Amino acid sequence: MKISENFWHKAILNSSSLIKDSIANLNETGLRIVLVVNNENSFVGTISDGDIRRGLLSGLSIEDSIDTIIHSDALIVPPGFTKDSALKLMELNQIFQIPIISDNKKILGMYTRDNISHITEVDNIMVIMAGGIGSRLLPHTEDCPKPMLKVSGKPILEHIIDRAKLDGFKHFIIAINYLGDVIESYFGNGNTMNIKIDYIREDKPLGTAGALSLLDLKIDKAFIVTNGDVITDIRYAELLDFHLNHNAEATMAVNVHEWQNPYGVVDIQGIEINGFSEKPINKTHINAGVYALSKNTLNYLNKNVHCDMPFLFELLRKDSKRIIAYPMHEPWLDVGVPDDLKKANKENE
Repeated sequence: MKISENFWHKAILNSSSLIKDSIANLNETGLRIVLVVNNENSFVGTISDGDIRRGLLSGLSIEDSIDTIIHSDALIVPPGFTKDSALKLMELNQIFQIPIISDNKKILGMYTRDNISHITEVDNIMVIMAGGIGSRLLPHTEDCPKPMLKVSGKPILEHIIDRAKLDGFKHFIIAINYLGDVIESYFGNGNTMNIKIDYIREDKPLGTAGALSLLDLKIDKAFIVTNGDVITDIRYAELLDFHLNHNAEATMAVNVHEWQNPYGVVDIQGIEINGFSEKPINKTHINAGVYALSKNTLNYLNKNVHCDMPFLFELLRKDSKRIIAYPMHEPWLDVGVPDDLKKANKENE
């Protein structure tokens, strides 16, 4: 059976489920595998038809928990694992599926022998802004550009590229300035990662959008831009689809930020008290540093002139162009200060 690209989402089951739930899941998806997660949505293992049958033969009932039949040592692959290698691995182990699991145990996808080409390549480019100095991360950035700081043993920039590769992106443009030679030496032209990498070399800091003015290749369709210090599980292809489906000129991924007032709040008008709120929670939407832009946005930039992305959005808004927000629910972290770096490494252990 040839499955659709994201059909594996339906194969996910919580570890508190019963054996009968796993049977129903197998019947519904036809994937011959259940992906089990805990309450934090972290991957804990798989269940196959064989696991269920062995459990029932041992005396378990379909009303029993799936705890004892979960294959916690299941064969998995990391993001960036090639389709050809995944197919060989499945053939070697005589299995039909391999989950794609991130370093922090999140399910990112699944290879299947029936539909190994479920990652559809896109010819849209992705631009990564990696030219910042990262002064708030000193001394970590004295000899290392911020996007090359390591999280779980590999640079932040490599995490971004690996995530985008899962969505089919093959052509990356990296904007470099501060210690850019470190980045260029590490990634080269991308051949070792089975991708293509070009570079925008800034001779001065141009902000989070200004480097786009130096693009020397013809951009004939929408493209993705991301800051080089953002770690997220966002689906870049879904962001691009959202942008295109809403006929937007520019789309900004936004993350919900919540903070709780530590005090009881009094609502007053003049000297009259209208009500009370005990330690209310306030929600705001913040710029997540990931964008989808239409090709025409490049016309609003002056070559080699500093410009930050919010200013570009404001230029578009003033010109009555449609700018929209893409609400995120995926894990997200902007690695801006040393504590953020510690947090990123802890979350990706």
